[in-house]
Amino acid sequence: MRLLLKFNLIFILVFLAGLAGSAYVSRNLLQKNAQQEILEHARLTMEKAIAVRTYTNEQIRPLLETQMMYSFLPQSVPAYSATEVLHQLAKAFPEYTYKEATLNPTNPRDRAVDWEADIVGRFRTQADQKELIGERDTPLGRTLYIARPLKITNPACLACHDTVERAPKTLIDKYGQANGFGWKLNEVIGAQVVSVPMSVPMQRADKALLTVVGLLSLVFVAIGGALNLLLWTLVIQPVRRLSALSDRVSLGELDAPEFSIRSRDEIGVLAGSFTRMRKSLVHAMKLLDR
Repeated sequence: MRLLLKFNLIFILVFLAGLAGSAYVSRNLLQKNAQQEILEHARLTMEKAIAVRTYTNEQIRPLLETQMMYSFLPQSVPAYSATEVLHQLAKAFPEYTYKEATLNPTNPRDRAVDWEADIVGRFRTQADQKELIGERDTPLGRTLYIARPLKITNPACLACHDTVERAPKTLIDKYGQANGFGWKLNEVIGAQVVSVPMSVPMQRADKALLTVVGLLSLVFVAIGGALNLLLWTLVIQPVRRLSALSDRVSLGELDAPEFSIRSRDEIGVLAGSFTRMRKSLVHAMKLLDR
């Protein structure tokens, strides 16, 4: 097997191993960055909902107290306001969803579905759990969700959700007597759940990975071409010339031309040694002819 072929086989093996290792490390890093990006988007959406709840409770609700005596206005409820604002946002970004999933809600649209009820159950059994992060499959693809518990910490909330008898008549007229009652102070009654799609950031990560792999491949090809050129110029060609000249001398052509090379590297040392050996051989042959 020729030297250049051996070199290229070894180089290709090293290239493939290096490319595979680089792709593996880059893929993990890019996916972690993508997941972090998704999580930041989810937390930002959650903070938006909390900000709307706080604004409604502190600034909107007091302004509607008089009207609430005659007609129940859901706009005065922080949960309703947060849900409505995030629903408006979902018109531009339909994959981003927010829900105040409740086991026994006043508004039926807030009722928790099975997987949301499981989250609420975990918050109920694990009192120290402040946040849950997970992934689930949806018709739109893989989705990351972040959930935080909804806990009754304000006794004023029980005025509407304790018993039917204590609830405002306007509330009962709007939503009926079947749902949203029996809540207890310091009880987890639901969870704020934000869902964010993973497809777009993951697609970006895959594209970035292809770019990285492509650039690494180009770099390796360029390095391989440069090394092949150097190997051919500095090693293969001089060795071939020296080998051909050695064959001629070994066959008795003592008048074969000199092997000239100006390099001071190993090839130059080898050429100098060959030249001295040839001179010694010519000298010895002349002594034998006398």
